[in-house]
Amino acid sequence: MTSKTVPVSLLKDPRHLLSLGFGSGLAPKAPGTFGTLAAIPFYLLMAIYLPDPMYIVVTILTFLLGIYICQQTTNALEVDDHPAIVWDEFVGFFITMLFVPLSFTTVLLGFLFFRIFDILKPWPISVIDSRIKGGLGVMLDDVLAGLFALAAMHFYLWFFH
Repeated sequence: MTSKTVPVSLLKDPRHLLSLGFGSGLAPKAPGTFGTLAAIPFYLLMAIYLPDPMYIVVTILTFLLGIYICQQTTNALEVDDHPAIVWDEFVGFFITMLFVPLSFTTVLLGFLFFRIFDILKPWPISVIDSRIKGGLGVMLDDVLAGLFALAAMHFYLWFFH
């Protein structure tokens, strides 16, 4: 099953609407990239209006919610980690931007770092991606990619600022 075969009617169900990134995961090419782009406005709202402790709480809650909604969409599509499921990109990007000062440059770099680690899946991300299935598996590889990108962001900030 490819992202072209995801019925648009799934978006009527709030669980699938979220797991499919408000429809961004239905992009015919690079749905993960479009999902990450769709996460940016939500990140901006969080970065502007939430103090760091609340940002962390919201990120943890989006992760826990993601396990459930991604499992529900996996069940509905009968495909494990379907490319159209992009809620994990939202959470991975939120992790990437943790404790990062808000600017156009940091958002752009965070986007690039996260996409690089999510696409390349270096060890141990690749191991998690191949061994853990279901909603938890969908979420965990992007959490790790987000942690790798977070480290890259803070290294960049330390080295270049």
